[in-house]
Amino acid sequence: MGKLCWGLVVVLLLAGAGALWKFGVQGETEAAADGRLAVPLSAGGRDHVLREMRAFLQAAQQIIDAANRGDMTAVAQAARRVGMAATHDVPAELMRKLPLGMKKLGRDTHRRFDQLALDAEQLGDPGQVMGALADLMRNCVACHDAYRLTVAPAAP
Repeated sequence: MGKLCWGLVVVLLLAGAGALWKFGVQGETEAAADGRLAVPLSAGGRDHVLREMRAFLQAAQQIIDAANRGDMTAVAQAARRVGMAATHDVPAELMRKLPLGMKKLGRDTHRRFDQLALDAEQLGDPGQVMGALADLMRNCVACHDAYRLTVAPAAP
């Protein structure tokens, strides 16, 4: 009876580790023809990620404009809109399907926008803001270089 219990524990641990790997690390990806990883999502999931990326781009434009005018309050407001507070409405599907690397880039990008907002308020230096934005945008480039979003076929 003891061997059976330990065997069951091992099987359950392996199944749990496999599920964690699949849904927490690997996500649901497939090789794309252009060398990136394709991430198949529902149409709604894809739309959510694309909205988030457009929000990043809009914030970057607003930050550049505000920094050029020396308006650090507007810089902070634009950055904070896409900071970590913007991550609270992420659908469960995305947490399951996005690969860990993509989730890390996204989380780090939100965190960097929050830091940019703090720096704008505390330092008030447009040059520092532009440097931080340039560093932050490397996350965007890395993500677009590595991943591509596709719409998964609907289940029958």
